Amino acid sequence: MDIKDSEAESAGGIEPASDLSEIAAECAASNLLEFAAQLAGLAEDLKDLAAKPIEPIAIEVESNGQPDASSE
Repeated sequence: MDIKDSEAESAGGIEPASDLSEIAAECAASNLLEFAAQLAGLAEDLKDLAAKPIEPIAIEVESNGQPDASSE
């Protein structure tokens, strides 16, 4: 047994690279699914907002034709 093997055993062992790649792929897939769910929620919110009519905002106008500063 050389020094590298004893270090690996004392560190609790190291997972093979293929296992780590699989774990990374699962995490990435999970993150993508979560992101897709968030996007779907945002799309629903946008659809709801698009269905609502835009109501005009009344602005008081002074006699000189300039908007009243107190209404801003």
